[in-house]
Amino acid sequence: MRWAILDTSVYIDHWEAGRHQRELDEIRRAFVIRHSAVVLSELRRGARTREAGRLVEDLFRLARLQWAPTSEDWWEAGRLIRHIGDARGWSRGKRREFQNDVLIALTARRHGATVVTANRGDFETLSRETGVPLLTL
Repeated sequence: MRWAILDTSVYIDHWEAGRHQRELDEIRRAFVIRHSAVVLSELRRGARTREAGRLVEDLFRLARLQWAPTSEDWWEAGRLIRHIGDARGWSRGKRREFQNDVLIALTARRHGATVVTANRGDFETLSRETGVPLLTL
């Protein structure tokens, strides 16, 4: 069985602009979708309208099985963020912004899942560093 985690960028693109329907249909046929607690939190934080809030709450209710980062994932995230951030000269702000992507990737790696994202740059870097399989839309 193949597992996948959809990144926040996929939900936002789909909900706000109707993008990726054909690709999402194909992904649902090829993978069992699991929900990341990090992605759900990001979606809730960004839900600024009543309609967006309802979409996120509906998704949360449907996502009975959520994958969350472990303490080991958090520990490894600190190392990866420092390593990548130092190599690229990132500011503290960029490092904080990158943290959730790292946690999503490490959670996916632990479960042997593929990350599906529209955020090509950050996740391609993470795929190279962690070996997590990536599918970009």
